[in-house]
Amino acid sequence: MSTRIHVHRDAGLLAHAAALRSVYVDAFCAPPWNEDEERATEFVNRLPADAGRPGFTAATAVRDGETVGFATAWTTPTPFPAGRCYPQAAAGLGPARTADWLCGALEVDELAVRTAARGAGVAGGLLEAVTAHAPDGRAWLLTSVRNARATAFYRRQGWTQATHPSPDGRGIVVFLGPHHPARPLAPLPL
Repeated sequence: MSTRIHVHRDAGLLAHAAALRSVYVDAFCAPPWNEDEERATEFVNRLPADAGRPGFTAATAVRDGETVGFATAWTTPTPFPAGRCYPQAAAGLGPARTADWLCGALEVDELAVRTAARGAGVAGGLLEAVTAHAPDGRAWLLTSVRNARATAFYRRQGWTQATHPSPDGRGIVVFLGPHHPARPLAPLPL
């Protein structure tokens, strides 16, 4: 039972919207994310705009004809965005590092794998596929600290945690990709 990774660089990904929504629900509507299905619908509804972003890259993982995972990424614009979780990322890095490290870099927006397909290297393959052509190796992502499995996974993949959450363990963390030139400059946790 082999899994094939397909890379998409344009709106052709939209033909897979129903399958992506199904994977999103499987991956994010259960603990620890506990999102409701409306978030999956929001994700699918923003896909057409996302596919038009500069540097858009997506990857789908297909096993026996079924989509079992996906990842989406694009180039982070300048100035740094102010919506969604971006303000938390900027607060953790500060204005200079945010501009230098994240603007113009490839931002991994979503990475989702069906529960039944986890542990087989699918997530690693998807992450590698969407970041393979990151400008000068500059790739980044953010995730919630409430998912220890996700943060441990990114570390195993060679990603470096560049921000550290508050002592109560809430919020998001920024990870820099394995080839990001700022990795050695990332602060260590206290």
